[in-house]
This record gives sequence, structure tokens and C-alpha cells, in this order.
Amino acid sequence: MELFIKYPIEVQNDVLLELISKAKNTEWGKKYDYKSIKSYQDYSNRVPIQDYECLKDQITRIKNGEQNILWSSDIKWFAKSSGTVTGRSKLIPVSKESLINCHYKGGKDLLAIYHHNHPTSKLILGKTLVVGGSTQLNQLKKGSYYGDLSAIIMKNFPVWVEQRRVPKMSIALMDEWEEKIEQMAISTAKEDVSNISGVPSWTLILLRRILELNKADNILEIWPNLELFMHGGVHFSPYQSQFQKLIPTSNMNYYENYNASEGFFGLQDQSEVKEMLLMLDYGIFYEFIEQDSTKRVVTLEGVELDKVYELVISTNAGLWRYKMGDTIQFTSLNPFRIKVVGRIKNFINAFGEELVIENAEKALSYACAKTEAEIKEYTAAPVYFEGNQSGKHQWLIEFEKPPLDVIDFSRILDNQLKLLNSDYETKRSNNLVLRIPEVNILKKGVFYQWMKTKNQLGGQHKVPRLSNNRQYVDELLKMAQF
Repeated sequence: MELFIKYPIEVQNDVLLELISKAKNTEWGKKYDYKSIKSYQDYSNRVPIQDYECLKDQITRIKNGEQNILWSSDIKWFAKSSGTVTGRSKLIPVSKESLINCHYKGGKDLLAIYHHNHPTSKLILGKTLVVGGSTQLNQLKKGSYYGDLSAIIMKNFPVWVEQRRVPKMSIALMDEWEEKIEQMAISTAKEDVSNISGVPSWTLILLRRILELNKADNILEIWPNLELFMHGGVHFSPYQSQFQKLIPTSNMNYYENYNASEGFFGLQDQSEVKEMLLMLDYGIFYEFIEQDSTKRVVTLEGVELDKVYELVISTNAGLWRYKMGDTIQFTSLNPFRIKVVGRIKNFINAFGEELVIENAEKALSYACAKTEAEIKEYTAAPVYFEGNQSGKHQWLIEFEKPPLDVIDFSRILDNQLKLLNSDYETKRSNNLVLRIPEVNILKKGVFYQWMKTKNQLGGQHKVPRLSNNRQYVDELLKMAQF
């Protein structure tokens, strides 16, 4: 880690050349003559930027048993990338190199950094609770499997890790989410859990069930030595107050990581600063597409502070110049630290307002703080022009603790969005394009039931936060009527 902090550009160049060298005799490597590539300029000139659809045929062939297509070592595992509720799943190839040198390395580095920051920690004496995916590993053919990334990671854990992990594998890999939560709540309450890893929304469901079963007021009555929650997948700010209420101690620490089916990209390396260190020596080469009119592609050497970039990766599992769909910003260039802004398809720009997830999370967190409300789940979409009326944003929110006055909540949310986003503020001017947002409070359980109908409970499945169309909002409103 010290090497890439001191020499980040050199480390990234070495990663790229090593990836190219290992893949030069693959079908893909021969197609683009990897043997003759000597620099990033050669690579970028020769290999086009890809998305999943571009690589789908090759991935299908690997899934069907062919090897040496995109990557030199045999691919036996495929992570079912869920993301938000889009109705479409991707099977992302996972190589042994990406498991060992990326995903596992990320976990080890996060724990090492945590112990460095907290030298008196007793974390290692307790158990690790993994709130993972709800999908069993499914056999594609002999020796080939697919499932949630968390299931693949757990299935391949070394013995020394498995001895410290709860719940037992038969429960952890259950595919019926509601029964799994019940069994996890029963079995893990008897363990000495010192740290938890999972997506905040699903972890809260488990913690509340544990409290119900044990008639306890807070989680420290169950796990007195709990000190760390490692989270990722969604922005943490809307959930933080709820965790602090369930775990009422100043000794509890919350560390974020940026881990996806495609790789482990970043981790929080400072206790009080939530930006994440971009991990440069995990077998991933990064490029960045500027999210402005230029759409210029730059390497780490060309990035600037506070600009929004779409992440492009080349990996040690055979994803070449692959667009992630995630957008990030750099908060530091020495060392390179990032924050995740959102997803390319997770925004509202129906009227030129360019509302991104970061704006939404900050404004909602502020509105909750001002009204003493707590949010459980939410989504938002535009209401387009109706007759002579201007448009508006419609927010569907399921509160853990609703505000006393939803109109006041809407006003505070609106004012914060204006402060955070000048495009939104312009469109709200005199109500000419956008009216004040409409906030609808959904009864508890509607989002859960909606996710259940889509077989999207648990693991890394996420409610889509912002959308340019009304598909999700209309489905939820229809469900809320019953």
C-alpha cells in the first residue's frame, strides 16, 4: 500500500502492463494483438471501451465451458450482479486472481487499516457477522457456478477466516430471505460478534429482528463487544442515526468500502473522514470518463478534484475497458481518495435539473435532522407537465420515524436541493418548470413487499433511488393501495 501511495501512476502503469501480459495469448488478447502493446496509448488506441452487452457473447461462451477467452486462468465462478431492481441480471466472471488479489486483499487491508487506526481494538477476539446474499450457489455445469458475490466469497474463504465467521454456511447461503433472517437472528444472538459486514438497509432488518426475539433495547445487550460495521452498496447517511440508536455507544465505528461484483475498488482509511482510498494494486487498471460535454477519457494522471467521472476498469478477471456505470469524484489527489456520487442511470434529469444521488442523500439527511425523522427506504421520479401545470418530483418515502409535518419536510428538502444543485434551483425559479416536490409517505413494508415480488430481497439488492421514468414509482403506488 505504501508503494502505490508514493508512486501511484507508476503502480497503475505496471498493473496495466501485467494484465496485458497475462492475457496476451487469450482469444481477446490475440484479437487486439496484446503482444505488441507497450503503453497505455497503444492500449487505448486499440481496444474500444466496452459495456456488458459488448462482452456478453464472450462471457456466455465462458459460462458454457470455453476458457482462455477473456482471461488466461480458468473462470469457474460468476457473480450475479444485482444492483438496483432493473429486472436484468449480469453474470460477471470471477477469476482466482480477482478473488485472492482483489476481493480478499481488500478485506484484509480494511481490517489492517482499522487496527492501525484503533490500536487498542479487540476486534480479532470476536466473530464476524456477514449479512450476505440470499442466493444459493447454482451449478452452471460441472465445476462452474454462479451466485451473489458474497456467496462466492464465503464459499472460497480460507479456513482461518471461516472459523471466525457467523452464521454457519448452511444459513448464510439460504435462498429464502425471510427464513434466512429468522435463522440468522436466532443463531448469531448466541455468538460474540465484534464486527458486521453488510448493506445498511438489510443489516437493520436483521438487527431489529434480533432485538425483537431477545426482548432487548439495544444490540449491545446482545453483543457487548461489537465495535465495527463495514458497509457498502448504498449511501450510509440516511441510515446512520438508526444504527446509532440501535448501537448507543461512542466506541462503535463505521467504515465504508467500495466493493462490487466487478472488483474491490476503494476503502475508508481514516476514522473520521468518509472518503475512500482508491486501491491501485488490486489487479485493476482505472480510466475515467469526464461527465461533461467533452466525455474525455483520462487516466489517474489526468484527474481533477471535484469533477464527476464515470469509472472504467480493466481487471484480472478479463473485463477490458469496462464501463461500470458508477460515477465518482476525487476528494484528494495525494493520496487518491474518492467518493461515489451515483450511477449513470440513477438520476433525474427530466427538466434539465440534473439531480444526482449525492444531492438527494444530502438533502434528505438534512430534512430528517431538521424534522427528527428517520428514513427506511425511498425512491423518486418526475411528474411531467400536465396541461398548464409545471412538472415536479414525486418522492415515495417509507419512514422509520415520520416527520410531524410532511409539508414542512417537503419544503426543507426542496430548499436544500436548491442549495446543493444550481440546475435544480434554476428550474424551480418561480415554479415555471418545477413545482415544490411532492412527498408521499408509504406505510411500512411496501418497499419490502415490492422487492419480494421481484425476488430481490437481501444481499446487495438495492431500491433504485432516482429514475427518469415512472416505472418504479407507479408500481409502488399501485402496491401501496392494497
